[in-house]
This record gives sequence, structure tokens and C-alpha cells, in this order.
Amino acid sequence: MPTKLFNSIIVGPIFSRRLGSSLGINILPEYGKICSFDCIYCELGWNKDHTDDKKLPDVQDVRSALKERLTELAEQGAKIDSITFSGNGEPTMNPHFAEIVDVTIELRDKLYPQAKVSVLSNSSMLWKDDVREALMKIDSPILKIDSAICDYVNSINRPAPSYSLEKTIEELKKFNGNFILQTMFLRGTVENPKTGETVAVDCTDKEHCKKWIELVRELKPREIMMYSLDRDTPAEGLSEVTPHEMELIAQPLVKDGFTVMIRGNKAEVLAEREKSLEK
Repeated sequence: MPTKLFNSIIVGPIFSRRLGSSLGINILPEYGKICSFDCIYCELGWNKDHTDDKKLPDVQDVRSALKERLTELAEQGAKIDSITFSGNGEPTMNPHFAEIVDVTIELRDKLYPQAKVSVLSNSSMLWKDDVREALMKIDSPILKIDSAICDYVNSINRPAPSYSLEKTIEELKKFNGNFILQTMFLRGTVENPKTGETVAVDCTDKEHCKKWIELVRELKPREIMMYSLDRDTPAEGLSEVTPHEMELIAQPLVKDGFTVMIRGNKAEVLAEREKSLEK
């Protein structure tokens, strides 16, 4: 069972297969998890297994911790490609999210102007004006839609009852394409929590890919991140989709002119990075 919680406000920097050298910001509990999804592939494990700590850092907590760490790293001459909101669940569920984004941009501008500010979000809180507006301020709002099919969303992401895929898509349209769409590709047999039925999930399925491509063309994101499994998952029996398979799925979008980033597991990414450095 994965239990890789981020036990501090600031984590890293660590190597991210999508963002390079990434300094993480966890604005959720240090020893718990709060998320509106309960994804079958989440490296943190199931929500029910991390409910003891519900304390959220406030704006001053984040300001103090981030300023201290950025100052240390600047003195060391460390490289940071991205200051990234991720952490123990869905970062936009912190009620101070918008204010914390402003503080982060302020400190980035003063101490690490070359770094981008990024947010990894499941898009579930876009209906809140302050959250949506804060995400529009940052360099890389990486917003998740794992499927354009409701049954797949229910099986893969297990969202809170109030979640609406249709409403989320309407909120994403308000970005006018100025966001990065993130999508997980996997396959396996899982239980649909709403029906209790065991269902097969295959993100390379023809109908799934067709609907997803249609959605991408509708939303017109400035970039697409396609990725697959890299760590242990709470659900058993899942397997990754290979980079080659994702390349084939992405071909129509590449032909349309979309920018597509495809990432397999971290070992593959590191190998590619080493090859590029040798050239």
C-alpha cells in the first residue's frame, strides 16, 4: 500500500518527469490527505487511510517556509525549473489557495525569477471563482481530465458525489486554451464504486481515445501531458500504457498542431535525459 505523504510544507527540489527540477509546495496536511478524488493510481494511497491529520497551513506558514527554502537554494546556486503546488491531495481545496498563490508568485519574483510556478490540480474546484482566477495567474496550470467518459472517470478517479465532468469541462473552457491538460493512461480491472461492479478499464480503448481527442480539440489546451504509471498504486492489477502506445493515440492531435508531452516511467525519462546530455 503506497503511503508516500509529503511530511512538510516545502519538499525538494526533486526530479519530476514532467517539470524537471521541481520544488514542491504542500498546502495540505503534513500527515494526512485531503482530496476530492480517490484515484485508483494515487501514490499516496486511498483517502480513508490518511484521515488523522486535517490541519492545513495558512498563508503565513507557507510564506515563512517558502522564503526560507528559496533563500537557502539561491545561496547554494541550486537550479529550480518549477515551484510546484502538489502535495497530499488536491491543493485547491486549501481555503487560502488564492492568497498562497499570490505569495508564491511574489517570492518567486524576488528570489527565483527564472523558475515557473506550477499547479498540479484535478480541476474539481474550478467552479470557485477565486480558485480559477488564481490558476490563471500562474505560469503552468496543469489541470487533469483523465477521461471524457463519465463511467471511466467514476472508475479511475472516484470523485466526490458533487463532481460533474460536464461542469468541469465548461469551467476549463473559460481558460481559453491557456492551460496544460494532464491525462493518465492505464489499463486494468477495477471496481466501480458507484455500482459495485468489477469493470475493465483500458485507456487505449478506441471509444475512450476518440472521446478524449474530441475533448482536446474542444478545449484547445496550449499543451497536453500524457503519462502513465510510475509508482505503486492502491488498486491492484493495474498496468502502464507504453510511451509508444501513447504516441499512436496522440498522432491525430500532433497532426492538428497540438504540443504533446509524453512521459513513461521515471527510469525511461532519466535514460532519455542522459542521452540528450551526452549529445
